[in-house]
Amino acid sequence: MIRILIADDSLLTRTVIRDILDRDPELEIVGEVTDGRQAVDAARSLRPDLIIMDVMMPVLDGLDATTEIMSETPTPILILSANVDPQSSRNAFQAIRLGALDVLEKPKGLGTEAFEPLARTLLSRIHMLSRIRVMTHHRRATRPAARQSTTCLPAKATARTLLAIGASTGGPKAVMHLLNQLPQRGASILIVQHIAAGFAEGFAAWLDNDSPWKVRIACDGDRLEPGVALVAPCRQHLIIAQGRVCLTDSPPVNSCRPSVDELFHSIVRDGRGTQTTAVILTGMGNDGANGLAALKAAGACCLAQDEESCAVFGMPRVAIERDAVDMVLPLTDMPHLIAEILAPKG
Repeated sequence: MIRILIADDSLLTRTVIRDILDRDPELEIVGEVTDGRQAVDAARSLRPDLIIMDVMMPVLDGLDATTEIMSETPTPILILSANVDPQSSRNAFQAIRLGALDVLEKPKGLGTEAFEPLARTLLSRIHMLSRIRVMTHHRRATRPAARQSTTCLPAKATARTLLAIGASTGGPKAVMHLLNQLPQRGASILIVQHIAAGFAEGFAAWLDNDSPWKVRIACDGDRLEPGVALVAPCRQHLIIAQGRVCLTDSPPVNSCRPSVDELFHSIVRDGRGTQTTAVILTGMGNDGANGLAALKAAGACCLAQDEESCAVFGMPRVAIERDAVDMVLPLTDMPHLIAEILAPKG
């Protein structure tokens, strides 16, 4: 059984979530609380396998509750929030920074009917996230990792001016780490992050506010700009053609739209393989593996996050098994190595 704690101050929301979870015989609701302080106490006493957490709650909100839970009794946390405002200082992505694993948008309507489109996604996320081993999330900064050598990477035929990043579950926090630690070296960045509908703009705004890079949602026709990171919007593929961004509504690839594979293959078609460093980060499924293999064959430097530092070792594992990567390394080691690739000494 997967033991679930629900933390939400709305009786109606708790009732609807309970009705959805009751459909799955493998799920057991071990507690319901109405504020963040109760959530912290319940996490300590009940030791659930997963917490479904609202952000806006009395006494202690979901962000402060996440901070305490992750520092005292680390537990997988799924944020279910109506706050998708990218400008809000108390939005769901702050919970990701503090240790929550994923976010879903709470429907704006009331009752079970409004929640019905979310039901299948919610159940699948619960099964996936509850299996993730989470570590204590310390409130102090970690020491920078030592540099990795680039000697085993492809020779630098031309300037590596493009960094392409693909990620899924656990990815927002991993992408933020890369951008926070990566010095601006005149490169352009393209990011495909599998994320719940409604959260792409908030994700981009979070990266823009909390990292040294200029980050925004990609628009059709955008040019690649040094020092600018473009994030794929919800429900559209981000590809590159003749040096410009193209957004397409073509069918999902690997059940994903946007798809990492679509981005990676487009970079090859545009003749930018030798200019590219491609990174596959934590995530479920196999999206990105085929595209990464094509990039590697086209002369790109291809990196994958290692199992120990992944929230979900799915996408990187498949890419590694397909011999699509040049190097596998911990997330903490990636920024220094990428910086060296983008601007090598000598």
